[in-house]
This record gives sequence, C-alpha cells and structure tokens, in this order.
Amino acid sequence: MKTALITGASGAIGGALAEKFIENGYFVVGGFNKGESKAKELEKRYKDLFFGVHADLKNECEINALYGFAKKNFGHVDALILNAGIDVYKLLTDTTTEEWDDIFAVNVRAGFILSKLCLPEMIKRQRGKIVFVSSVWGKLGASMETAYSASKAALIGLTKALAKEVAPSGVCVNCVCPGVIASDMNARFSKEEMAEIISRTPVGRIGKPEEIAELCAYLCSEKADFITGQDFSVDGGFGL
Repeated sequence: MKTALITGASGAIGGALAEKFIENGYFVVGGFNKGESKAKELEKRYKDLFFGVHADLKNECEINALYGFAKKNFGHVDALILNAGIDVYKLLTDTTTEEWDDIFAVNVRAGFILSKLCLPEMIKRQRGKIVFVSSVWGKLGASMETAYSASKAALIGLTKALAKEVAPSGVCVNCVCPGVIASDMNARFSKEEMAEIISRTPVGRIGKPEEIAELCAYLCSEKADFITGQDFSVDGGFGL
C-alpha cells in the first residue's frame, strides 16, 4: 500500500481527503491541530489505516515530528497533500503583523518545509506526488481577506516553480483552487452573503468537500503522471 500525508485532516476537506485516499488503498497520516475529536473519529472508523498526528504548523519542530511519524512507520511518503489553512477576515489596515505571519506560516511555510522533507525520498525513488490546496481567492483576490489571498497566491507560484525543479525526477506537483466549499471556514458567511455567493456561481450552489478530494486523488494517481505545474479551479464557475 502507498502512504499519503495530509495536513488539515480534521477539517471538512481534510476528512474527505483522508476517506478518499483510504478508499484508494493508501495508509493516511493526517496532521491536525485543533480537531482532535475528528481525528480520533477517523482513527476509530479506519483502524490501522488512518493515523492522526497533532502538529501546530506554525512550529517547525512539530512539522518535523509529523513527517518523522510517516517516515518511521511507512518509510516514505507517496503523496503529500498540503490542505491545512487558516484565515483572518478583516481589512488589511487592521491586520496585525503577527496575524499575517501566522497565515503565511501555516498556509505557505509549512508546505515548503514538508515538501523539503518528503522530496529526497521521492527523488530517490523517481516518483511522488505533491498537491497544494490553494483557493479561488489566490487567483481572484478577496476583499477583507488580503493575507489569506496573498498566501494562497503564493502556493500557486510555489507549485509552478517546484514542478519545474522536480519533474525530471519523476515527481509531479499540482495545485487545486477550491471555490466556496461547505466547511467550517465558510460557516461565518451570513445567509444573505451565502445567497450572493451562490447567485454568482454559474452551477448555482457551493461545493462539496468530496469534490475537492476526488480531484486531489486523481492528481496523485498514475493516471495523472503527465500533469504537473497546474492550478485547477474547482469553483462551479465562480471565477469565470
């Protein structure tokens, strides 16, 4: 069996990712920070297939420990899915330097560190998949979410640059950019705001976590061996 390391595994999208990869025959090491109950639930449901590991992605030592668990127990990581993300909803002028730094630490820096840790074995084995979960806001930008938008845009640039670096070594790097998905992060939208978002989405609804998981799983399969350096919008046409 292959091994997937998924960050943010206790969230809506992360949980869907874990379930999909297990369904596809992977052991899953799922990093989580505040969602211990969800991680425990996944461990109970998928005994000996899902392994939750607490990791505050602002802390490099905890990131190293997360990778170390996967390395110690499974030898290498076949698929790295960098899904964890945090947000702050306020004007740029009200955003503190600490908030900005925290968002970039979790959303971008952790992906850099984990990629750096996983790549030597991937390159040695001449195969591997990395998927960064960005956002439609990384392409379009969102008022009141400047730090989040900037961090997600950084992931798109990281995807394209890293894909060029490691393609000759058989490693594919891609990026998935979800639109508004049914998740805890988007629960803050009021009923009126959500109605406005849906009205601007050509397919007439918000997305499901499973729809993100399906694409990530495909990009980590052998069927996607000729796909790298791409950023895929999964937004129901919101960005058109």
